[in-house]
Amino acid sequence: MTQEMPNYQLEEKTTPGFDYKALLVKVVMYWPWIVGCVLVALIGAFFYLKTLTPLYTVNSSILIKSDGKSGGSDELTNLGFVNSSTQSFDNELQILRSRTLLKKVVTSLDLYVNYTIPGGFRPTEIYKQSPVKVWVTPEEADQMKSAKVDLHFQQNQLHEVTVTHSSGEWSKTIDRLPAVFSTPVGVFTFSEADTLTTQDTEVPDLIQATITSPTEVAATYGNRLLVSGTEKNTTIAQLIVTDSQVDRGIDFLNRLVQLYNEEGNNDKNEVAAKTAEFINERIHLINEELGTTESQLASFKQRAGVVDITADASQAAGEQASYERAYAENEVQISLVEHLKNHILNEASQYEVIPANIGLNNNDLNNVVQNYNEMLVERQRLLRTSHEDNPAVQSLNASIGVMRRSVMGAIQAAEKGLLINRQALQAQTRKFAGKVSDAPVQEKEYLSMSRQQEIQANLYLMLLQKREENNITLASTANNARVIDEPLAGGQIFPTPSQTYIMALVLGLAVPVCVLLVIGLLQFKIRTHADVERLTTLPIVGDIPLTEEAAQNAIVVRENRNELMEEVFRAVRTNLQYMLTEGQKVILFTSTTSGEGKSFNAANLACSFAFMGKKVVIVGLDIRKPGLNKVFHLSHKEAGISQYLAAPEHTDLRSLCQVSAISENLYILPGGTIPPNPTELVARKSLQQAIDILKQHFDYVILDTAPIGMVTDTQIIARVADLSVYVCRSGFTAKSEFKLVNELTQDGKLPHPCVLINGIDMSRRENGSYYGYGKYGKYGRYGYGKKYGYGYGYGYGNEKK
Repeated sequence: MTQEMPNYQLEEKTTPGFDYKALLVKVVMYWPWIVGCVLVALIGAFFYLKTLTPLYTVNSSILIKSDGKSGGSDELTNLGFVNSSTQSFDNELQILRSRTLLKKVVTSLDLYVNYTIPGGFRPTEIYKQSPVKVWVTPEEADQMKSAKVDLHFQQNQLHEVTVTHSSGEWSKTIDRLPAVFSTPVGVFTFSEADTLTTQDTEVPDLIQATITSPTEVAATYGNRLLVSGTEKNTTIAQLIVTDSQVDRGIDFLNRLVQLYNEEGNNDKNEVAAKTAEFINERIHLINEELGTTESQLASFKQRAGVVDITADASQAAGEQASYERAYAENEVQISLVEHLKNHILNEASQYEVIPANIGLNNNDLNNVVQNYNEMLVERQRLLRTSHEDNPAVQSLNASIGVMRRSVMGAIQAAEKGLLINRQALQAQTRKFAGKVSDAPVQEKEYLSMSRQQEIQANLYLMLLQKREENNITLASTANNARVIDEPLAGGQIFPTPSQTYIMALVLGLAVPVCVLLVIGLLQFKIRTHADVERLTTLPIVGDIPLTEEAAQNAIVVRENRNELMEEVFRAVRTNLQYMLTEGQKVILFTSTTSGEGKSFNAANLACSFAFMGKKVVIVGLDIRKPGLNKVFHLSHKEAGISQYLAAPEHTDLRSLCQVSAISENLYILPGGTIPPNPTELVARKSLQQAIDILKQHFDYVILDTAPIGMVTDTQIIARVADLSVYVCRSGFTAKSEFKLVNELTQDGKLPHPCVLINGIDMSRRENGSYYGYGKYGKYGRYGYGKKYGYGYGYGYGNEKK
């Protein structure tokens, strides 16, 4: 079956790299959309810059002193509660960035209240320029999260205020300042600003004051504040804050350093007293606790009633296991008694023998059951020679009824005894289970008390030693930080128009290009000639376009006509003739799956050969699901190749070949009756014999075989072929299916394979490089506005083969 393959077929198809040329072609094809995206991005960047609030930097530098004089902090360090000096430079940098300190700065400067004048692309923010100051307590501001206050002015005087919150809206007319407005969400205070505006200054009609949670504002400043060391061997810290108002940034840095110094001084003054108070208090408490530890241990052992917790627990576990086994045996006995009870109570089995020797440990019940069974056996013996009306049987029935009640009483007595025994076993099991489960807890409690005793003793000795060494002196109250450079405004850092426009330009170009790239990557089916070239090294013998005619008829090639489809199949015919060598006549058509146009292309190529004056026979070797009958409108009952393969000695192969109505040079050998063993049938020597006969009487033999990706028939038939045409369909065949074709080619299972692309949609942009043929001698470019399936109704269009 294996033939020597050309070098181009034996080359392993490597995974292609990224096709920059294809992407460039797509970019050129869609350039109007790309230019439009760039324009939209640039216009968007323009309006985006108009809506943004500029941000500026304010920087300052301070010297953080580290003289080691920190009051009582050394003593706390010696106690083991502080890992390093509180004057460590890294620690101080973290304190300057701490959320608590930032929140104090925000509340002291009322930075959680911002004033803006609405209008334009963005509101105009004002700082220390509002004629009226709005104030709420920081606690209420945290609770309300966010609120907006509209200040309405008339003749430069506050006239009305409106408070808007997520829970509602409230308004109030203001006659004079200061004023208080109590709302369900908090109390708002209105007063004249510290810096009053002059009479000549015109106050806008509306000023909006926004109340934000101080915690959120502090977190925002934490993100905007940069605290870092300037040099490795110095303690000079550089402070940089970003703000939309330069004056506010300067006030923020000044107040940050001020509050930092205040808190540092407060810490120094408190440490000395707190250290001595802490040591004395701990000595007193530990002294009391240490005196009672031994008595607690003794009382614990007495209360638990144990001497050795581990030994007692092991003994209790053994007893628990014994009682659990006894409980399980008791449950078995109860189940057996329940079974006997159900048997007695069942009316349908009142004269049936009760099961005996089933494991009951109750001798009385076993004896009663045995007597009852003997009476039942005696009754059955009498019934063999007499009938139910016999006096002896009647008397025996009465005795059996009395005995049944005795058996029932014995069962109830046994069941009652077993239930009482079960309760006793449960009680004993729970008793010992409790002892076992309490053992780990008791042991843990005992170890905890012992450990606590040891810790308290060591801590007591250490505190006594520290109290003797404690000689705390008040530290100086000098500031921790000294300002080196006063806060100074830097330049605007956001937004930067040049960078914004460059980013917009890049995005305008990148987004459509990325969309085209992603669409190409997500496209898992072949579309164009170039797609197939990237997937395989096999030669491509033709590209069959979509036409309206193919949607109506299975045969689109006509004699003495020079339309598009005739020229296309002439080109395919010519390419195949170049590939066939002298004496080679058999051309095999296959595909991966049904619906790719295999039979359609084989039939039309056969017509093209026939119109050239060649004697051609097309053989339907897809005997599992014959397709040529639909293409050439033949009955499914027609005899065909399957009859010859089954019985070649009794079948005339040439008589099965029918002359088609299309051309006297075109013969059709249908598939015939669908056999039960198609694979075994095509594997017989009769197939080679049939092909040899056809080659003697025909110029070309075209084989329409089954899809090679679904069954193995085609691989077996390939041994008689000279050339293999693999048909793939644009927009239908998956790219992954070429892996199978490449593997079959590499293994030599297909003779001289080539590829025929079917169903090229000329209306798609990526297929714009194709050209069609018009009338003879006229060449032009044709586009088709609609998509048509090949051979609708024949297995090539919407209906799969």
